[in-house]
Amino acid sequence: MRVLGVGPGLTRCGLGVVDGAPGRPLAVAAVRVRRGAKDAGHRLLLIERGIERWLEEYRPAAVAGERVFGRCHVRTVTGTAQASAVAMPCAARRGLPVAWHTPSEVKAAVTGGGGAGKAQVGARVARLLRLDAPPEPADALALALCPLRRAPALDRLRRTHAAARPAPALARLRKGTIR
Repeated sequence: MRVLGVGPGLTRCGLGVVDGAPGRPLAVAAVRVRRGAKDAGHRLLLIERGIERWLEEYRPAAVAGERVFGRCHVRTVTGTAQASAVAMPCAARRGLPVAWHTPSEVKAAVTGGGGAGKAQVGARVARLLRLDAPPEPADALALALCPLRRAPALDRLRRTHAAARPAPALARLRKGTIR
């Protein structure tokens, strides 16, 4: 599966594409930082054009973005939310699912703990993707890795939950509706 990670920021937006499949090593298809104009409208337009180009060129199966949380500086949250929101219509035009992850979820998926710092995340992304040095931007690649790293665990949970459910006839027998 190929995932486009969108690491939004107030003045720059990281884009990263990662390929992953069960039993195969993860691989970077592309990574880049899009720097925009100082004017918010033009900056968002440049981000949208960049995302559209990448969706066309790399044809990911899904998009992963950062879910903004409100415990930061208002200006930072606003810029991040605006840049994150640009990814939604771009993905929707192509019928692609968008997975939103908080910074803590991304850190947990990549490093195993939600309290990791930027340097630790960058180092772990480099190790997972077999890179010589932490990439720039590491956050976009970490976002792209998040659904790929979480998918096997979620599948195991679904299978376990399905196996734990009794068969329909057995459930009706327990309720007393089958005689």
